[in-house]
Amino acid sequence: MRPGRLVLALLLALAGPAAGETLTLPGPEGVALRAWLVRPERVRAAPVIALHGCMGIGGPDAPPRLAPREADWAARLAGLGHPVLFPDSFGSRGLGDACGRPEHRAPPRLRAADARAAAAWARAQPWGQAGPGPVLLGWSHGGSTTLLAWLAAAPGELAAAIAFYPGCGPLSIGRPTPAPGRAPLLMLLGAEDDWTPPEPCLALAARAPEAVTVRLLPGAHHGFDMLGGAVRAWLLPNGRRVHLGPEPAAREAARAELPAFLARHAGTP
Repeated sequence: MRPGRLVLALLLALAGPAAGETLTLPGPEGVALRAWLVRPERVRAAPVIALHGCMGIGGPDAPPRLAPREADWAARLAGLGHPVLFPDSFGSRGLGDACGRPEHRAPPRLRAADARAAAAWARAQPWGQAGPGPVLLGWSHGGSTTLLAWLAAAPGELAAAIAFYPGCGPLSIGRPTPAPGRAPLLMLLGAEDDWTPPEPCLALAARAPEAVTVRLLPGAHHGFDMLGGAVRAWLLPNGRRVHLGPEPAAREAARAELPAFLARHAGTP
């Protein structure tokens, strides 16, 4: 088993069951996009389209399953009344993980179309019509996807967007200047992140201060909102050596910041 898939298998083995259901929805260019939906007992707020990181949410040979980080956030968001939809960009295309694999066939630019298709589909469902519009939320590879979808979205298409430690460098999003009317964006960044360093994201935020809120969290590495373990080094297939793992203070700060941001922009009571 390749190292990336072994890490994914270990993370999924630790995941508790997240109450939800598997769906298939129409994706871009005719792709049948499978997804995992977590619905609250009573919908009170906008649907959240949650975009997985480079490890995916199950792989090509298994149904979608949330790792502990995603399951925890899904439960917290559902507790606030948000339906949470996880489109599976990788498994839907028969692909494995993308971590450190620049040749991967589902880069953030392709996944941005998945995100927008999932948002439009969710908004058309009876449970997806609360609030001012869909919210995008993504981690790492999914955070870069969130930024690209946010940049491409028409005014009014999204209520808000949230990106955890995205890649903001030229290879990820280029250097477009966000247009007026862009939905509010929150970026939660680790000050010690050596996988997706925060500096390009700070530069992006400086070009659109009216739309972008940044929280640079001290002492935090990539994956600071993970639930267990410790910061560890990881040698990626492309030869890069990076660090990832939880930072409890940063995780708690994100848990406070994210609901407050949603309350301001996505109809959370």
